[in-house]
Amino acid sequence: MSQTTVDEARLPFWKRSHYLDRMSMRELVVAYFQHYTILAYLALAALCVVVYALDPVSPVRSIAAIAAGAVVYPLVWHLLHQYVLHGQWMYRIKWLSPTWKRIHYDHHQDPNHLEVLFGALHTTLPTIGLATIPVGWLIGGLGGAAACFATGLLTTCYYEFMHCIQHLAIKPRWQWVQTMKQRHVEHHYFDENGNYGITNYLWDHILGTYYEKKDRPKRSPTVFNLGYTEEIAEHWPWVKELSGGIASGHPRRRALGKEGAAPSDLQTR
Repeated sequence: MSQTTVDEARLPFWKRSHYLDRMSMRELVVAYFQHYTILAYLALAALCVVVYALDPVSPVRSIAAIAAGAVVYPLVWHLLHQYVLHGQWMYRIKWLSPTWKRIHYDHHQDPNHLEVLFGALHTTLPTIGLATIPVGWLIGGLGGAAACFATGLLTTCYYEFMHCIQHLAIKPRWQWVQTMKQRHVEHHYFDENGNYGITNYLWDHILGTYYEKKDRPKRSPTVFNLGYTEEIAEHWPWVKELSGGIASGHPRRRALGKEGAAPSDLQTR
């Protein structure tokens, strides 16, 4: 064991680096329920239950609010993923470039790095709230808003866990999870322009962004950098400056110093 590994092992759990392709399912479960974002979602969902208990609505309105949250959230996530996270505009605005880097660029640079897989609370909570609370309020007032918001929070917990599973170096037991994982792996390692769903590809089918690897003739050259290339960085350099460079090759090969490594890649692994 190297000195670096020994030193890191002494750090608090979330001060260390975690890579999903080196973790077991048990290790993932332990890490998942220790992460502050998951704890925050569960705590807020519990608070929603209290609010609902103080101002309940009829069973029909309750079911409608929950159903609305379950339908609206996947659509909102798909649209944000396609047009914001994969859009070519956030890195062009200096004060937004660190947010884009944190919430998606870093994840595509190294899809298995657990710390940047979980969404940041300052971006996820407002999104969940805006997508669910107004709809729930229209259906059932305060109680309906609480039910719809709780649905969005718990859906996010499910999304995050299934997202993690898709990056573990294991073959899922169930065929539907295998298919889900295959579509997501293609999004990360073959062509980032499609398969925007995480657990639900319904909206990809409806909006024409669903694909299988056999449907596309060659790998996207920007699958790891989302189109933020050296040429782009000449005009909008902020993400490159924050990242210590731009990496374009497979993260595992970069870790070995074999291709496309940015200066920071070889220093931090």
